[in-house]
Amino acid sequence: MAVSYKELGLVNTKEMFKNAVSGGFAVPAFNFNNLEQMQAIVQGCVECQSPVILQVSKGARAYANQTLLRYLAQGAVEYSKEISKDGKGIPIALNLDHGDSFETIKDCIDFGFSNVMIDGSHLPYEENIALTKKVVDYAKDFDVTVEGELGVLAGIEDEVEAEEHVYTQPEEVEDFTQKTGVDSLAISIGTSHGAFKFKPGQQPKIRLDILEEIEKRIPGFCIVMHGSSSIPQDMVKIINQYGGKMADAIGIPEEQIRKSVESAVCKVNIDSDGRIAMTAAIRKHLTENPQDFDPRQYLKPARESLKQLYIHKCTNVLNSAGKAWM
Repeated sequence: MAVSYKELGLVNTKEMFKNAVSGGFAVPAFNFNNLEQMQAIVQGCVECQSPVILQVSKGARAYANQTLLRYLAQGAVEYSKEISKDGKGIPIALNLDHGDSFETIKDCIDFGFSNVMIDGSHLPYEENIALTKKVVDYAKDFDVTVEGELGVLAGIEDEVEAEEHVYTQPEEVEDFTQKTGVDSLAISIGTSHGAFKFKPGQQPKIRLDILEEIEKRIPGFCIVMHGSSSIPQDMVKIINQYGGKMADAIGIPEEQIRKSVESAVCKVNIDSDGRIAMTAAIRKHLTENPQDFDPRQYLKPARESLKQLYIHKCTNVLNSAGKAWM
């Protein structure tokens, strides 16, 4: 049975991105697969008063079930009101991350997603346009916003995998956005999916020159950065200290992400950092408390670690703290 995202209390990304462009910040897009991740996202964003996009990947849909994730997102809206001081909560959107077919997109829109990403970046340019426009045309009837993609990010995360970067060509962005009608555009400028983004000795570097050229060609348009986890080394150290094996895990320096947000980027996707924060807390807790067997005993510190990470990202990296309502 089809349901509108509005019935779930969710919002699409129109106002979020409009405010982000004018307010000089990026809306955080945090992936979730379960209750504790959802709680941490909402707790952190309510505490620092940031709007947020809850993201669901293909892997999350397979792991947790799309219906359950939808109701978790609906619960997130009510939960944000319950724990906020004024009872107003924060704006929350539900996004499909890296949708790979029209059928998948349609299914998610019918299930109450308020924003969808159609990733046709692996297709020839004209086929990418055709697929993306088909999605936009369908989504418009439900007031659902759409994110498209030009360029390919290297790395591995869930089912998204590519060996090499294909940088976005600035000369294509005007044509693509005009012909497809997308609300936002994901670009490839050097970020990468997953925790093991770069080889030892590599110096991660975002191509700000490409970003600046794109901004000149489509001023005021919402640009999206995927693969923007920084792989916090203090947490990697904890994982390794307590039995993990995450050698050579390197991410995008937060300073480079901040510079991108100061330019045209108004949505930043962060997933791997959250996985690392939870895993570090769980490994540490179970090593120090080997008698514990109740999942609540180790998921509670994991949730708190994730919450603090997201507060840091919103406050110190994305500049979205205090921007829930503008």
